[in-house]
This record gives sequence, structure tokens and C-alpha cells, in this order.
Amino acid sequence: MEKNIDNKRIKQRNQSKRKEQKKKKKIWKKILLVLLLIIIIAGCSFAYRVYKNGWGLSGMLATVVGHDENTRKNLGEFKILILGISTDQENVELTDTIIVASYNPNTQKATLLSIPRDTYTGTNTKKATAYEKINALYSRKNDPQTTLDAVNKITGLDIQYYVVIKTEALIKLVDVIGGITYNVPIDMDYDDPTQDLHIHLKAGEQKLDGNKAEQLVRFRHNNNGTTYPAEYGDNDLGRMRTQREFIMQVLKQTLKSENIFKIGQILDLAKENVITNADFNAIKDYVPYAVEFNTDNLLTETLPGTTPDWKLTNNVSIFVVDKEETEELIQELFYDRDIEETTEEETENLDENTVDNSTTAISTTNKSEIKIEVLNGSAESKMLQKAVDELEGAGYNVTRTGSATTTTKTTITNKSNIKDSILKNIKEVLGTGSISTNESSSSKVDITIIIGKDYQ
Repeated sequence: MEKNIDNKRIKQRNQSKRKEQKKKKKIWKKILLVLLLIIIIAGCSFAYRVYKNGWGLSGMLATVVGHDENTRKNLGEFKILILGISTDQENVELTDTIIVASYNPNTQKATLLSIPRDTYTGTNTKKATAYEKINALYSRKNDPQTTLDAVNKITGLDIQYYVVIKTEALIKLVDVIGGITYNVPIDMDYDDPTQDLHIHLKAGEQKLDGNKAEQLVRFRHNNNGTTYPAEYGDNDLGRMRTQREFIMQVLKQTLKSENIFKIGQILDLAKENVITNADFNAIKDYVPYAVEFNTDNLLTETLPGTTPDWKLTNNVSIFVVDKEETEELIQELFYDRDIEETTEEETENLDENTVDNSTTAISTTNKSEIKIEVLNGSAESKMLQKAVDELEGAGYNVTRTGSATTTTKTTITNKSNIKDSILKNIKEVLGTGSISTNESSSSKVDITIIIGKDYQ
């Protein structure tokens, strides 16, 4: 009898355990279901925010750092003075690289303006000294703010931030991102034992590590005195152009999706090797939108001016800024960049009346009075002269020529009130070109043409 009672109790306990286990399973199912719902809701919410932030890698990064669709709108143009410091001379730090950089996340346009290192900052050129060159200001007071103040005075810009990048930082950055593929413009062969500087690079496209990158951006001339070709920009002009174009490639290749996961390493590198008054947290706000940046939207220039005869400047080689041209250039670079571009289809489908009357419009307009600026962005020096010859052969007046950042597409920009028929005729003369308008009362030219790789 007692045995039957014990068996019954055991059976009841087992049944109770099974019921309890079933109950627990139901509870866990409910918990898992709730967690799954939370994950789905969070995922949908995240996806929606990514969508609101523009999709893609940019939208994802913006969402991860807590941005919403209004964050970008509230970000203004970011301007900063870049100072490249060579540290291979004991107790002397000269700013071999001085560049004003700007980036606008809303227009996705950026600018690099080189300041020649011999730019004179004094008041009397007849009594000039080497200490009054802009590249010496940093070493005199070891204070980048002094150089920043000088640049603001020269350009009329109100730049708030500076960044001092030492040679070691460039070398490490290039190595961190796995090297930079770059088309070295000429053979470079230079040695300076006093600085332990040895530059030996062959012309042509190649992958540069940090050491070779340093050689590239510091090159001015060869041991035998030869330098960059005149159309590229000789000596310091050539070096500044190479520095700008190399920076462009560094930006382009650093912002590749595979390097996004190295952003922490890059920021750590910057904190260790860079001196700046900019808030890194503020800079990070621009990163999600910078990954969208197309280097075709990068405009590069050099501060205009002249190098007077040494005899007139106390036997010191200095660069004297042209104030009037500088004022106009600053206006074009930093205030007149918001161009409403016309698409190829829109250009081809101009108003029928305009097209029908194009012959009359051109014949009644003195094309020789139209001032045209031609900038070479094709990466081939011969294309500049070819474009000039074709335009002048068609009766146009090319008053200015120069170089631009390499670009794939030719652009024809209307800087004044030039008729659409004229712009269309120029496109026909060149055989290519995207027409845009950017009228500026201070511009010295009526039309600016940037020759791209599509020009043949």
C-alpha cells in the first residue's frame, strides 16, 4: 500500500515538473518573440533612419554616429589651414606646404589653395628678409596661429582652424591605408645630404609607400637643375601642384569603403602626429558625408603673384602677392562655387528658338571680345594648346590658361551674361563639354573652360 502511495507521489512530482518545464518553455518563447520583435523594430527604425540620411555607406555612417536628416543641413563649409612641416633639419621646422582647404558637405565641393612658401608678409619689399617669408613664421614663434593670421590677412578669409602635419604623419598615413597609387609626372632625382633627403622616383603610375610619398611632395628640382616642365609649373609651382594633386589622391583613396574600418587607426595616428586647434569630434561630423565626395568637384589653385628680381628685394627671393587678382580668385573659389549645372540632355535640348537663331546670334556677336580662360584637367599637356588653337581658330579670344585638377569631363562655365548659342558653339568647336552658369561680376573672364579626359 505504502509503495503504491510513493509511486503515485513520484508520478505527481514528475507531472508537476513537466508542467513547470512547459510553462518555462512558453515563457522563453514569449521572451524570444519579444526580443525578435524588438530587433525587427530596431532594424526597421535603423533602416528608416539610414534611408532618411540618404542610404548607402554615407547614410549608414551618419546613422551610426547619431545624425538625422537635418544634421548635414546644419553643417557649414569647413575651412582649415594645412601646414606641412619637414623635421629633418635639427632645431628648424619650416612649413614647406601651406594650403587652404575647404569642404562643403551640402554642395559636395572642395577647394585647395596653395600659398607659395616664399610669400612675403612684411611691409617693405626693398628691405625684405628671409624671416618675413610665410614659411618662416612657424619656426620663429613655434605657433601655427601666427601663420594662420598671416594667411587670413593675405586672403581676406576668416579661417578658424589649422592643422600642422609633420613628415612622419604623412609617411604613417600612406602606409596605414596600404599605399597610394599615383602618376608621378616626371623622373625625380635629387639628393641633399644635409637634410638626409634622397629622392629617386621614376615617372609613371605606381603605388607609393610612405617613404616614396615624402619624396614626391618634397621634390622641387633634380640634381642637374632640371625641374617640372613649364606647362606643369616649374620648381615651387610644380611642387605645389604635385602636393595638391597628391592630397586629392590621398583623400580619394582614404575614403574608399575598405578603409572605413581603419578610421579609428587613422584618427589615433592624427592625434599622435598632428597639431590642431580643431575639435576632432566636430571633424568626425563631416566624415559620413565625405565618403560621398567626388574628386572631380575639387578645385585647386595657387595664390597669384610675382617673384621680383632679387636686386629689388634686398637680395632675398620672395613672392609678392597680387592683391587684386587674389581678391578675385578668393571670390571665385570660396563664394561662387554653387553652380547650377546643365545636364547633357538639357544642353542638347535648348529652346528651339535659341537653336534656330544660333547662326544669327553668333554672327552678330564679336567672338574676339569674349574673354575665355582655358584650364587643363586632361592630364596631357598637349591638350591645352590644342584647345586654345581650336578656340582661337574659331575666332574666340583666349586670355588666360592654366592647370586644373585632373577630371574626366570637360566643363564650359558661363561667368558673365553670354548667350546660350555662344556656349553651344564653343561646345561644338571642342566636340565635348557640359555647360554650366556661374556669373560673377568680379570675374576677369567671360567663360572658363576646364579640359577633361573626354577632350580628344
